[in-house]
Amino acid sequence: MNWNLIWPILMVIISNTFYNISLKSMPSDVNPFGALMVTYFVAAIITAIVFMFAIGQSDVGAEISKVNWTYILLALAIVGMEVGYVFVFRAGWQVSSASVVVNISIACVLLIVGYLLYKENISIRQIFGILACMFGLILINI
Repeated sequence: MNWNLIWPILMVIISNTFYNISLKSMPSDVNPFGALMVTYFVAAIITAIVFMFAIGQSDVGAEISKVNWTYILLALAIVGMEVGYVFVFRAGWQVSSASVVVNISIACVLLIVGYLLYKENISIRQIFGILACMFGLILINI
């Protein structure tokens, strides 16, 4: 398999593992919005440093001018996801089952979104996969 296909998936898997460990370990007496504000501040600093190295001699203004409405939606989605996970873990979900439920649900929803918005094909095998996932979600939660 091509390394260019593997390394991004490994990065997501490793990052998502630390993401879930961090959120599950967040003290329950900390306001989630304050904790996320600090998290985003640190992430902004790291991102700014990497951005400056990545663009080299390019014009920062020109790069930032390419930003459109999708990044506002992404920011809202990230905040919703982060706060949602904080409350998922505070509600008592186990890190292992919460992640499985969320990721299976997202996969099923995105299969439909891919079909409706991006005209991606859905095969009979994928439909059976969605049904198997839904059955799995029932088994996980009973």
